[in-house]
Amino acid sequence: MANEVAEKVHCLIIGSGPAGYTAAIYAARANMKPVLYQGIQPGGQLTITTEVENYPGYPEGIQGPEMMVNFEKQAARMGADIRFGLATKVDFSGPVHKVQIDEEKWIEADTVIISTGASAKWLGLPSEQRLNGYGVSACAVCDGFFFRGKEVAIVGAGDTACEEAVYLSKLATTVHMIVRKGPDGMKASKVMQDRVKNTPNIKVYWHSETVEVVGENKVEGLTVRNVETGVQTTIPVSAFFVAIGHQPNSDIFKGWIDMDETGYIQTVPGTAKTNVEGVFAAGDVQDKIYRQAVTASGSGCMAALDAERYLTEKGLV
Repeated sequence: MANEVAEKVHCLIIGSGPAGYTAAIYAARANMKPVLYQGIQPGGQLTITTEVENYPGYPEGIQGPEMMVNFEKQAARMGADIRFGLATKVDFSGPVHKVQIDEEKWIEADTVIISTGASAKWLGLPSEQRLNGYGVSACAVCDGFFFRGKEVAIVGAGDTACEEAVYLSKLATTVHMIVRKGPDGMKASKVMQDRVKNTPNIKVYWHSETVEVVGENKVEGLTVRNVETGVQTTIPVSAFFVAIGHQPNSDIFKGWIDMDETGYIQTVPGTAKTNVEGVFAAGDVQDKIYRQAVTASGSGCMAALDAERYLTEKGLV
């Protein structure tokens, strides 16, 4: 980028879910003149959900996409410069941070807030994608409430799958848990496996894989196959939860930002600070535990406040 003239900004926010928009609201109100690039999925994961009932301030609930439009409008009203574009490369080698947008334009920023989120991993079934939001979900804590008193299914074998199965067992009459390997092949910790085994209304299908989600306009059942016998069974359920993990959207920051073994950005406890001075991270890209809209918003607020303090201390605003 030696011959290119880069745009210079005080605060660059990458990503447009609850974390990014909240950071933009706070940064704009602090006169940091933030520029926010929305990324490949403007609004983030909430745009592929339906009803959101657990975000404070919406007593009647709200549709996920509508909620993110409200977030965007509020950030824009505060003065945030919201743009469509994808961060494709970074250079954090110097005191001024450089971020490439859409593989062509470079932005130089005094501070960068990374709020690129995480993407749920899916099985890859056409029926799973077709019914996503109509009984298929990647978040039991978000959507389990809608299926109280009904039978549901969940696929996965790690701690998250076990935690979500136990959570669902308090709402659903029966939780059908699909596990590809046998009892010795579960990735979950022993304590979580024991909780599943000791919960009477969780029925585990060992050595099983999901063949198809059944239903035209909503989930009506799940076809599973025993990988040892080849026998297929269709279970009548009202919801299907996919709990096979999330992938943080952090690839472009590898080599610059400290991450854990699965790619989640590591922040200094109690702050949004990363290992690079002036670069902050918020939301699901650094949170593999809670993964809720409200916690993402809270960390977006933290990131903006940390960035504001950094700019003030450096005499940049």
